[in-house]
Amino acid sequence: MKNKNLPIGTRDEFGTEAEVKETIQNKLFQGFRRRGFRKLTTPVLEYSDVFQPLNAENYRPYQLLDEQGEPLVLRPDLTLPVARVMSTTGIELPVKWYYGGDVFRVKKQLSGSYNQLTQAGIEIVGYKGLKADWECLEVALAGCRDMAIENVTIELSHAKFVDVLIDRLDLPEPTKAGLKQALFAKDLSKYNQLAHPLAETPFSSFVNEWPWLFGNFDEVMTVVDTLPPIEELAGIVNHLKSTAAFIQELFPKVNVTLDLSIPSPQSYYTGMAFRGFTDKSSGYLFSGGRYDELLTNFQNVKTSAVGVAFDVDALVERTSFPDDTPTTLIFFEDDQWQEAEAALSKFANATLCLTDDFEAAKRLAASTNSQLIDLTKAGEK
Repeated sequence: MKNKNLPIGTRDEFGTEAEVKETIQNKLFQGFRRRGFRKLTTPVLEYSDVFQPLNAENYRPYQLLDEQGEPLVLRPDLTLPVARVMSTTGIELPVKWYYGGDVFRVKKQLSGSYNQLTQAGIEIVGYKGLKADWECLEVALAGCRDMAIENVTIELSHAKFVDVLIDRLDLPEPTKAGLKQALFAKDLSKYNQLAHPLAETPFSSFVNEWPWLFGNFDEVMTVVDTLPPIEELAGIVNHLKSTAAFIQELFPKVNVTLDLSIPSPQSYYTGMAFRGFTDKSSGYLFSGGRYDELLTNFQNVKTSAVGVAFDVDALVERTSFPDDTPTTLIFFEDDQWQEAEAALSKFANATLCLTDDFEAAKRLAASTNSQLIDLTKAGEK
């Protein structure tokens, strides 16, 4: 297990954190390419308007000004820059992109969170159907499997469930808004007060359970099934049930949970959302969902889109790789290069020693706990 308390560049038994992170990113990228995704690169600096749809409470950016005085930010997110590139370059749809890079977010002092995070993810643009959502889930869960991460739990939710249901409740509009706010805040006293007029309605049984409507997928669905028929809600529920069945069929060891009492992860989400974690991780390993209105922030045309992003730092925390650090140093003279190359090929973990003298080679071998092979025979003189 990686030691997260080590400074960047410090070596532990599995190599530097940067090396492990690079290995993880490369494995993810290989998986993306195998499934037909093409790489898209976006700039680290973007105009601040690009990130207006983000929840400012969770994504506070570092800000600066360009030479004309226009506000710029270090990107706090990678999905919105992808959407900006899509809308400004006229790329023909549908497309499947993958990306990787660092994002920067101002964190509260002493919060224990990092200001610079590494993400790697995919965006599928131009596909309306559930297959695109499932492709994201397949990539996410297969990525965890490839990292040998076990005991993965995936939490499903839906951006429209709460709004669709509240819209059908026989309550004044201000009461509906207050009820939703109390539901999200888990303010039970206020919630019960605002929900009291629904006590004798067909929604009573569900509303009584709503603040606690998260956890085991089947148990949550048992409560959902007490609702009266609502056509728009039925489509949402069917998508969630089909997705849970899809996950359990392809990844039977994954625990599927459902939360229908939380707000949408972002204001631009329009459909199903999902987040993956383990009981031993400090945060989510991946998160994503459908955002069919995302490109409307940059153009007037509504475009279907769904994506998922890995938190590479969280994967580093949960992933161990065998140490392939060179354990053999080959010391040689300038005119022995071919001989040194031949010796290099004989060892699985070896590197050429580029020091100019044998004593320096000995010190380097001792500091890296490596075996030293001396082709010059200097040690015998």
